[in-house]
Amino acid sequence: MGFHPLEDAYPWDTLGEYVARARSHPRGLVDLSIGTPVDPTPDVVRDALAAASDAHGYPTTHGTAALREAVAGWFARTRGVAGLDPDGVLPTIGSKELVGLLPSLLGLGPGDVVVHPRTAYPTYDVGARLAGATPLATDDVDEWSSRSDVRLVWVNSPSNPTGRVADVDELRRVVEAARAIGAVVASDECYALLPWTEPWVSQGVPSILDPRVCGGSHDGLLAAYSLSKQSNLAGYRAAFVAGDVALVGRLLATRKHLGMIVPAPVQAAMIAALDDDAHVAAQRAVYLRRRSTLQRALADAGLEVDHSEAGLYLWTRPAGGPTDCFETLGDLAGLGILVGPGAFYGPDGAGHVRIALTASDERVAEAAARLSGA
Repeated sequence: MGFHPLEDAYPWDTLGEYVARARSHPRGLVDLSIGTPVDPTPDVVRDALAAASDAHGYPTTHGTAALREAVAGWFARTRGVAGLDPDGVLPTIGSKELVGLLPSLLGLGPGDVVVHPRTAYPTYDVGARLAGATPLATDDVDEWSSRSDVRLVWVNSPSNPTGRVADVDELRRVVEAARAIGAVVASDECYALLPWTEPWVSQGVPSILDPRVCGGSHDGLLAAYSLSKQSNLAGYRAAFVAGDVALVGRLLATRKHLGMIVPAPVQAAMIAALDDDAHVAAQRAVYLRRRSTLQRALADAGLEVDHSEAGLYLWTRPAGGPTDCFETLGDLAGLGILVGPGAFYGPDGAGHVRIALTASDERVAEAAARLSGA
């Protein structure tokens, strides 16, 4: 059941044939696959990083008090979560390491079950297997709500790759079922400030820590968040987890032993990013423009978008119905456009491809021209 990195190929490393085909297009490659930010890091963040660059001492694993208070203030201001205890905040080295290591950091192992969505970022599954636990891919609460071996339940809203958003009632049901069996709920919310459709634009994407979801108690709950998407900080590895003070304390104790510390200049940059809403709104407007351009072009090319209510991707399939994602991947590679195969996210994704919004305006316009011409 364990994870063996030498035996399990990293999915993106298997796409060489499609990369070569797309790269050979006479007008060049348009890479809409992995979704790495391409726009500049905001000046307010870069200035804070530079000002903190005289970092001769070790930073604190728990993060500075100022950073943890900034996270609590951000949750109150943007996510409808008032009263978050700063002691229940912990900076992480990006969010992916937390997703991959959380089962191990919580002490899970053989005999324990980790629930994650059926169509999901593969690191949920990898993290469970790395700990020696058993992953269970399901979207049906009834499949695990009476099982005493379920120790951790992952929620991902907005979803990567589908962009689907879970509403308050759906999240509350997960929390209540998990609490009834003593399981931890970890919610990956990294795309929450990038909503595109109603009611999420006006109401906001609900957090697992929202009092309407959790009843005002954060016991047994963790919310993971990254600044990579909303602030173009992927290269900073700037993220955090927040929620249950006791659970965060357990993670903190282990991370101290392992030296898993966010660098001091990055902590200072995170405060600047969290305190400045203007650059987030500006970046969202950029992605909305690119999303609209691509969505129109995909329709011209006979492709439909499912879900995609929020986040940085368009979950796409041929208009006639789901088709083998590698066939669609090949067709788009023939246009010089590289996208992600839905099969990387579980069997239910095999009829879709994931198309990222993270390319420059010029490259997005080029992709749209090719799609509309096709």
